[in-house]
Amino acid sequence: MPKSGAPRTDVPREAPARAPLVLASLITVAAVANLNLSVANVALPAIGKAFDSSQTTLNLIAVGYSLGLAASVLYLGAVGDRYGRKLLLLLGIALSVPACLLAAYAPNDNVLVVARILGGLSAGMAYPTTLALITALWSGPGRTKSIALWSALGGGISLLGPVIAGALLERFYWGSVFLVTLPLAAVALVMALLFVPAHANESAEPVDHLGGILSVLLIAGLVLAINFAVVPGQGALAAGLVVIALAAGAAFVLRQRRAPNPLYDLHIAARRTFWVAACAGIIVYGSMMGSAFVSQQYLQNVLEYDPVEAGAAILPVVVMIVLVAPRSAKLVETRGARATLLIGYTFLFLAFAWMLLFWGEDSSYWQIGLAYVLIGVGAGFAGTPASHSLTGSVPVQRAGMASGTADLQRDLGGAIMQSVMGVLLTAGYASAFSTAIAASPESKDVSDQVQSELTKSFASAGQVAQQHPQYADQIVAAARESFLHGDDWAYTVGLAAIALGALLIFFAFPHRDAERELLRRYYSEDSASAPVVTEGPTGPGA
Repeated sequence: MPKSGAPRTDVPREAPARAPLVLASLITVAAVANLNLSVANVALPAIGKAFDSSQTTLNLIAVGYSLGLAASVLYLGAVGDRYGRKLLLLLGIALSVPACLLAAYAPNDNVLVVARILGGLSAGMAYPTTLALITALWSGPGRTKSIALWSALGGGISLLGPVIAGALLERFYWGSVFLVTLPLAAVALVMALLFVPAHANESAEPVDHLGGILSVLLIAGLVLAINFAVVPGQGALAAGLVVIALAAGAAFVLRQRRAPNPLYDLHIAARRTFWVAACAGIIVYGSMMGSAFVSQQYLQNVLEYDPVEAGAAILPVVVMIVLVAPRSAKLVETRGARATLLIGYTFLFLAFAWMLLFWGEDSSYWQIGLAYVLIGVGAGFAGTPASHSLTGSVPVQRAGMASGTADLQRDLGGAIMQSVMGVLLTAGYASAFSTAIAASPESKDVSDQVQSELTKSFASAGQVAQQHPQYADQIVAAARESFLHGDDWAYTVGLAAIALGALLIFFAFPHRDAERELLRRYYSEDSASAPVVTEGPTGPGA
């Protein structure tokens, strides 16, 4: 951003009072959402056994949290911009407590899906607000460094979730993984009350409630349609959800063009440094979360890792994100966001190619760990420029829009990629198992009901193996082969998405000098149109 020119009333000072405590509070709040997001993956095999869940239901349990967050984040970001970001932060943390309790003690897998969506709604209040506050309270290099810390520690904490969940599953029942954030939520609530400023450049514009409802319908319809697309007998439901998503999407665009106070400023969203970064981030975070979703099941179902081993296996991702993200921030300043994003995408492409080619039924840990190292390096390099470009492209009064979009990068990306990869995993598994049954000499003895159970999920096949011990070895071997077939389908679509994202960045995102020139132009446009505001107090407890 330029240091000369017309004074701008909405630019925050370099850092707020007691900046380290404020940033620590915001990162702790984000940690509650990040942990709740990631703890379910390692517990999916145990949940599947407890409820005899279908693969589709397991997909919904995994994606439910991201769905709730992604569907609500734009609407709630605007609510925070208008009525107070700190208030929304506190409400989100408070709501996370009953959501966690409902998930932990869910009597069936359908209630668990609902609890996960409710948890995502609570995170939709709190998580994007943390980035909005960073954008509103810091400026210049201080903002870049704060976003890098927020991104690195947030990603690292999120990926610690499987490790913690694995340790809990060794001693306790599956629901214990959803209780792990309750002490952290209490700490976050106290820190937010004490240290986060009450006001920081909130908007005086009314909230576009109709636009908010349409955004919820659009995202929820899209994600649910993907998940039900391959479920037998649910074609009409999937088609109906597609119609809802398309209608809501068209109505949303019309509303945003005509509303005097749009929820999502399409003029700002059309800026190249904004929309390309948004798409790039969706693929980065989506591929990371999608790979974690599939690989945690692969490690336990195929390689027979116990939950602790499966959770610990992902640690290289955490380590590499934490190590690489600060270097990514420096690279953004010196080489620009485009180069940094492309470096990250290269590592992600290599990771998915490695998983597709070298992860099999007898893979050793070095083959597993190398893929996780590549994912961590890729996400570490790409995460910071994706978020930084969004926040740098908007005026501070639109910080909620930028933070909401940054959160959509992760949660809409996670919801879509987990859904797509989960659907392909489900379809590939069922297809391969059906082929194996047809090729078996005992195929005539397999009833339609047993075949349905065998092709429903890996956990369900395990239940059938226990009921028919004379065929147990054959069933388990076929289930492993079928799972590998399904995860190959999933990794292939992930590889294709990363390749498309890299091409988009290469051709559409500006080089460093052009990027800076665009940001200067956006700054001038926003300065000319920015209303004169009286900045509220920024000290703790204000």
